[in-house]
Amino acid sequence: MEQNVDTELLKAERLFSVEGWVCLVTGGGTGIGLMCAQALAANGARVYITGRRKHVLDSAATAHSPSGGPGQIIPIGPCDVTSKSDLDALCTELSTKRGESHLNVLVCNAGISGPKAHPDTSDAIALRAKLWEKEDPASWADVFNTNVSSVYFTTVGFLPMLQAAARQTRQSMAGNVIVISSMSGIMSGAQGHFSYNAAKGGAVHLTRLMAIEFEKTGIRVNSIAPGCFPSEMTTGESDARGKSNLPDEMVQKKRHPVPAARAGSDEEMAQACLFLAKNRYVSGEIVAVDGGC
Repeated sequence: MEQNVDTELLKAERLFSVEGWVCLVTGGGTGIGLMCAQALAANGARVYITGRRKHVLDSAATAHSPSGGPGQIIPIGPCDVTSKSDLDALCTELSTKRGESHLNVLVCNAGISGPKAHPDTSDAIALRAKLWEKEDPASWADVFNTNVSSVYFTTVGFLPMLQAAARQTRQSMAGNVIVISSMSGIMSGAQGHFSYNAAKGGAVHLTRLMAIEFEKTGIRVNSIAPGCFPSEMTTGESDARGKSNLPDEMVQKKRHPVPAARAGSDEEMAQACLFLAKNRYVSGEIVAVDGGC
């Protein structure tokens, strides 16, 4: 149906405003999760961040909550997203103790990298020995549990609050989930971590499954597949504000080429997050923000 829209309604501050929205970001105290939390809070949302380390959540909220306007970054939890009891408690805390009636955006960001073993030899005996020694089924299970299973159970746990967003805003497909997967889940190389790439591939497919199966509830599900962004996973550390530094030369030395020859920025992740949060005509998509990989 053709619809005429006044030009003034297409200003960026209107298109991407999330003022008054309620959002939750898992793994929100550092890295990409914190970038998403900042983007949503900067544009007016109450953003709850959770994770396993309470002091990290508290520090991130103090350092990065907007100084003016209605947006806030609010620590909640702590919560281990691999635990159903923790997730159940988180749902209860948000809806009962915090009094939130709905959830506009759920960002499933929590993840771990798992073991690394580069398949860099053509000798099958040496390759077997290397992979057999450095990996085991238990570590694979941990990676899948954190990077795939927890995404599913976190989303399922918050389905009622996500559905309630449509009633609150009187807009269809208003509640939405953003899964932070990885370019590692859509590329063919192992990059030395078979378990991580396989799990992120699982997260990509899970995104599509949930988008189709949960559409009947009026909830959208999409994924951002980041490339090299500064985080604890890529640098091994973060500062007191939850931020990490990933120099250009470290990106350029990676085993796979990054055409942009640099890490992604907070602004670039924020743009992707706001696009998926606001565009109600997009569901089941994987948006690669990877510097051209």
